[in-house]
Amino acid sequence: MAHPPRRRCPPCSPSSFPVWSKALFNVKHLPKDKDSRKYTGFLCISSILGVLVVGTSILAHDAFTYTDRHVERVPVNPLALNPERGGPKNLPVARVLIDDEEDEEAKLLADKPRLVIVGGGWGAMGVLESLHPGDYHVTLISSDTYTIFTPLLPSAAVGTVSVRSLIEPIRKVMARLRGHFVQGKAIDLVMSERLLEIETNLSDGSRSNIYVPYDKLVIAVGSSSSTHGVAGLDHCFQLKTIGDAQAIRRRIMDNFEMASLPTTSAEERKRLLSFVICGGGPTGVETAAEIYDFCQEDIMNYFPKICREEVSIHVIQSRDHILNTYSEEISKFAEAKFRRDEVDLITSARVIGVTPTHILYSIRNAEGKTEQRSIPSNFVLWSTGIAMNPFTERVSSLLPNQVNKKAIEVDSHLRVNGAPLGEVYAIGDCATIETSLLNHFLEQVEEADQDKNGKIDFGEWQFLVKKLKERVPMAEDHLAQVKELFELYDSDADNSLSLNELLALLQEVGNHITSLPATAQVASQQGKYLGTKLHKVARAHDLPVESFKPGRVMDEAVSAPFKYLHLGSLAYIGNAAVFDFGRYSFMGGLVAMYAWRSIYWNEQVSARTRALLMIDWIIRGIWGRDLSRI
Repeated sequence: MAHPPRRRCPPCSPSSFPVWSKALFNVKHLPKDKDSRKYTGFLCISSILGVLVVGTSILAHDAFTYTDRHVERVPVNPLALNPERGGPKNLPVARVLIDDEEDEEAKLLADKPRLVIVGGGWGAMGVLESLHPGDYHVTLISSDTYTIFTPLLPSAAVGTVSVRSLIEPIRKVMARLRGHFVQGKAIDLVMSERLLEIETNLSDGSRSNIYVPYDKLVIAVGSSSSTHGVAGLDHCFQLKTIGDAQAIRRRIMDNFEMASLPTTSAEERKRLLSFVICGGGPTGVETAAEIYDFCQEDIMNYFPKICREEVSIHVIQSRDHILNTYSEEISKFAEAKFRRDEVDLITSARVIGVTPTHILYSIRNAEGKTEQRSIPSNFVLWSTGIAMNPFTERVSSLLPNQVNKKAIEVDSHLRVNGAPLGEVYAIGDCATIETSLLNHFLEQVEEADQDKNGKIDFGEWQFLVKKLKERVPMAEDHLAQVKELFELYDSDADNSLSLNELLALLQEVGNHITSLPATAQVASQQGKYLGTKLHKVARAHDLPVESFKPGRVMDEAVSAPFKYLHLGSLAYIGNAAVFDFGRYSFMGGLVAMYAWRSIYWNEQVSARTRALLMIDWIIRGIWGRDLSRI
């Protein structure tokens, strides 16, 4: 069937349109179109220029960086290749290092006093940061070739950030000082000959011990976890090193993959997805929060939903509250947040044993009786208390006046008590500043008792308080009420303190002085203080002669005792964070979390790790965490 021919419309003209449509042909609208085209052109041109500038900069950097550099006939002292033997064990003594004579600057530093630092943590980095080039011949000894930003290890354990973003090579940190790095583990100390014994690994897998001589030694080896006599801790994870974070990450991924198998029973699935954290301090709380975030943001999207449903997170705390060193308000806020997230908080409980399949703990029931309970689990993190590591124990055993069971006791100048004055220092978790006011009691009384009548009057008491504050700066707040304390313990009201009255006063005040916490903040401040002091000691020839009073050693002449300034504590609790600044507290959701990130980002060792950390956070926000098991 043929279709009728189509009618053609007459050609259109602007006059044939309605009045309202004639505005479309109005030439007055053209300037706006020109402006938009102009701005679009500017944007395109600027983008192209930006790409060209960045590309050119990269090419220029590569052109100047990747050049052929030839090194020939590098001078090496024969003693560096074949060191002399000595010391009590007749071991090689590394008096000359292999790079001590490679250029003129190295030769000048070789004649400087030898500063040996043991450890590569917060304390050691603080010392290196505060030293000046040319102060010492610096050698750092550590079993790891990198320093770790430990506060973000819980994030690395679940893949929120990469472990590479938390480490900085020690050799790069020491390059500013032209320092030397020796990979090894300190195992013994010969103070009489100023020799440090270290254990090194050889290419065939065997080990060899050598001596490293020193003029000044800084011990900053950190601590190990306290066992509290609990059996089965070999079935637990710890979170102190990069290796720990990687092991935790592998176990978490293995648990979820095994829980996803169709052959896994319901009972076994619940055990695999049960995560137990022993310890309600910052590390334990942040690890629990990171595991919860991981489950909410990644497991929910990429694993069977039943895996998320059957996840259980348990935090076992021996005290009444988690984050018990923070303010009460912060503890309650964190506990409320965890309860909303269905994190099981088990407080006032003690772990009594760990098996491959269960964790056992004791707790008081509603009737006040102690009963034993268990939680089936394939993941247990032990994060409670500190103890000496083997080298710290060895140093402590060499000195008869070292009575502390958890750390090396040092004075207010961070000098190891009992060691030759001004030669051996200890900082960070491996050290604790003495808090007893009764040490050297008779010496203090003899110095203060100016009229030698066997009693301390008020003027002599004021002098004694001044000396005590110098010896134990942490006692300053407890000795603020000088007159009130004097009158309180002057039991016979004779305007003087007998030795028994003075003894009771100092003992009572000393009982209220607490040791500094084993935190990164304390270690960093101690390291910076000691580095600044050692710099001043190195430049001591500029000091006036009157600075060196009889009986006053160099440390005391150039620097006041160490005083800790608490800058606040912070913790991440799952898309939220808490801050404890002493008198003030701040807690909240995303705003607090970004403030927490900003502080940790700013505390990074280098610009490189800052860039890597920022990239990690962006990647996690856009694409989520990496679920690979490596």
